[in-house]
Amino acid sequence: MWEFFVILLIVGALVLVLAPRIMRRGPRGEVVHGTLLVTGVSPRPDATGEQFVTISGVINGPTVNEHVVYQRMAVDVNSWPAMGQLMPVVYSPKNPDNWNFAPPEQV
Repeated sequence: MWEFFVILLIVGALVLVLAPRIMRRGPRGEVVHGTLLVTGVSPRPDATGEQFVTISGVINGPTVNEHVVYQRMAVDVNSWPAMGQLMPVVYSPKNPDNWNFAPPEQV
């Protein structure tokens, strides 16, 4: 009987650890392009490479007007956002809280 509970506990722990890695962040399916006005950003760290940033702002696009968003994401320190900056974003038209920075334009 105890073996069953131990196995169930181990499987539950694995699900908790692996679920965020399996689930992708950002919009899936249809996306809409808009702009994000950065109204708040966490301080830039002294480290290099990708670091976590907490960013808040207002998204404007074809389906939303001044929609307030807040998110924590990994960003390269060399492209750290600044307050007042306008950044291109993509978001889900059904849920504008599900957004991400727009990929660079392909030439």
